[in-house]
Amino acid sequence: MFTGIITDIGTITNIERRGDLRAVIATGYDTATVDLGASIACSGVCLTVVDKGPGWFAVDISGETVSRTAEGQWGQGNRLNLERALRIGDELGGHIVTGHVDGVGRIVALVDEGDSHRVTIAAPRDLAPYLAPKGSITLDGISLTVNSVTDTADGVEFGVNIIPHTAGVTTFDALAIGRALNIEIDVLARYLGRMRAVMESHTG
Repeated sequence: MFTGIITDIGTITNIERRGDLRAVIATGYDTATVDLGASIACSGVCLTVVDKGPGWFAVDISGETVSRTAEGQWGQGNRLNLERALRIGDELGGHIVTGHVDGVGRIVALVDEGDSHRVTIAAPRDLAPYLAPKGSITLDGISLTVNSVTDTADGVEFGVNIIPHTAGVTTFDALAIGRALNIEIDVLARYLGRMRAVMESHTG
């Protein structure tokens, strides 16, 4: 479990193709305090630490994960938003994040608003029921608030604001139109959607 508050930016220093992809990620974390088998969210994807050394850790990335996450994310030299798993007693500064990607969105508009950026993301139609103004959303592992939602012919578009602090401590310092983003909907919205579907099936 995570909160969507990024605590480091890692860089993929090596990719090795085995049965799955093995990525070595450079980090500022004190890896002496990271256990083998620990979970770390990497741009919103919960991955297991399978090896480590001073200043780096390694994870295995399945073909299923690659197919369901942002295109090109798992390349050597790419930067990743990192968050270690939530521990009992930690401050919940964002919202509850599971590290499971529900879909991939793409930036379709960027507008400066003062020192911040208004970002519009196009998302798949099946995520539309789970998006609401002032609701929570996770983009590349970052906990954000949805400001606007517009249904479109092809799916749904929603807007978020990126303040300078968020841009400065995440990979959102380099946003561009067309960039693909990992989306995780709010876990409460997911359960409410499932409850509604079950109730409708019983009453239908």
